[in-house]
Amino acid sequence: MSPTPAPPPAANPVLELRGVNKSFGAVHVLRDVDLSVYEGQVTALVGDNGAGKSTLVKCIGGIHTADSGEYFFDGAPVTVHSPRDASDLGVEIVYQDLALCDNLDIVQNMFLGRERRRGWVLDEDSMEQIAEETLAGLSVRTVSSIRQRVSSLSGGQRQTVAIAKAVLWNSKVVVLDEPTAALGVSQTAQVLELVRRLADNGLAVVLISHNMNDVFAVADRIAVLYLGRTAAQVNAGEITHSQIVELITSGQTEAFGPGAGRNGVNR
Repeated sequence: MSPTPAPPPAANPVLELRGVNKSFGAVHVLRDVDLSVYEGQVTALVGDNGAGKSTLVKCIGGIHTADSGEYFFDGAPVTVHSPRDASDLGVEIVYQDLALCDNLDIVQNMFLGRERRRGWVLDEDSMEQIAEETLAGLSVRTVSSIRQRVSSLSGGQRQTVAIAKAVLWNSKVVVLDEPTAALGVSQTAQVLELVRRLADNGLAVVLISHNMNDVFAVADRIAVLYLGRTAAQVNAGEITHSQIVELITSGQTEAFGPGAGRNGVNR
């Protein structure tokens, strides 16, 4: 799969972090991290284990509050202290464990904690309709019934349900944490097609992945973290696989000259 040409970025990123720092005791995990995410594009967030990706995502999602730095959404400064704050902005995160309940069906999972009611009674008809429309809007046809229990779904189908659940609530930014981990070849292709479709539908997508083939298959832009710092933010078409690996392992590459700034390499 080859990504479609990246559309010109909007004047302002839909989500932007500037100079974000986060420490846990004496351990300084994030150091002046910058990240820009644009609507209609897939931004891959890559880095070695311990580079700070998970902590950064949890700061985006409100699980952790940054010690310092700025958080902008739609060009305006915002404060995010909780997952509810992030969700209210339009930020949804699909973590690697998917947070699905095996004993519930697809509709029940998609509306878990946000059930629609008519008085005291669950509005099953409207929830079914909205779930079907959401899956259809994402061109998802791999599920035979939206009343299937999640326990009966394959890994790729479960990932699809988790992503559909994330986009159900008029989200603007969807963060996907290793969505193809432990999936087979055909299921990985299905999930990557869905990731690309999310961006083509106008969402800003952040893809966290260790798989460089997946990254170059769908990403428009790539952000690299190295030891808690932003090593680079570049267009995917302007850097090679080997240069990304060099950035991940050493934090630098000869691909960009000095002074590249936020859109190049921070040295």
